[in-house]
Amino acid sequence: MSNNQGLVNSGLGMVLRNKRYIVWFYLLNVLLALFGTVAFVNQAGTILDHSLQADRVLHGFDIAVLAEMLMRPEFGPTIASRLPAMLFALLFMFSTALFLPGVLQGYASTYRLPREDFFRACGRNLWRFIRLLLIAGIVMIPLTIALFSLHGWLEKLAAESTNELLLPEVQFAGLVVIFLVMAVVRIWFDLAQVDVVLSDQRAVRKSLGAGFRQAWRNLGRLLGSYVITTIVAAVVLVAGLWAWLKFVPSASVVGAFVLSQLTLLLLLIPRFWQRGIVVNYYLKNMVEPIAVQPFTPVAIVAPVVSEPVLAPVIPVTPPEATGS
Repeated sequence: MSNNQGLVNSGLGMVLRNKRYIVWFYLLNVLLALFGTVAFVNQAGTILDHSLQADRVLHGFDIAVLAEMLMRPEFGPTIASRLPAMLFALLFMFSTALFLPGVLQGYASTYRLPREDFFRACGRNLWRFIRLLLIAGIVMIPLTIALFSLHGWLEKLAAESTNELLLPEVQFAGLVVIFLVMAVVRIWFDLAQVDVVLSDQRAVRKSLGAGFRQAWRNLGRLLGSYVITTIVAAVVLVAGLWAWLKFVPSASVVGAFVLSQLTLLLLLIPRFWQRGIVVNYYLKNMVEPIAVQPFTPVAIVAPVVSEPVLAPVIPVTPPEATGS
């Protein structure tokens, strides 16, 4: 538990030192969501602006009014409003693949990452992250289908049992197992993403292999940390829904918008928290130490300088002057 607390606390520290990333991702999410709902707003406005039943949607939520509106011929095909929403959702996924490498680089830096380095990391790792997302989809989608199919088959067998408590127990246990399995897969790909960015790994298969080995080697620590952050996210969601039902009047559009957006902003924190956890784990366990050669002192021998030998001075007697 102490190791889990170390990862959790260190990851939270990284998030708190880089709060601007959460704010920017939230603003990007809100902007794209606004563009994605424009088509539905225009379609609904053509009917609700001229209908007395609009009050039943404005001062509450009436599913019957919504269903009737969708079935009216003047509303038009629902694909006209669903398609922009799906396209902007895909655009947000692409934006995540584009900007997330800069976030991971900022988490690993001991200083405030300059804007130039942030976008340089984003551009250098864009194609690598797209490949990782494609591989994640290839792995996660069939695995999710298989797990839920198995869960449904077990529910069917439990429903045929004479034990009345077996069915809810199987349902709860099955959902817990599905969550744990998918959390392990998420840890695997999160570690691979961190390895791609921080080690500047071009071959994503090597990062996938390193992430799988580390996830399996320290599964308890990493999974425990992810479970803690998921519990925090669940608490935030339940608290947001409770506050909405308790304090926001049904006619208060502004209050509902503010509280819902505050809840969504807080729900981004656990996911970025998980990113901080894997970055902290990478720095402590996956960075190869640099081999340092031991220093051997070298004796410095001063050069021997021989003193010049002076030849003896022999006095020379000048010859005697001769007379002519």
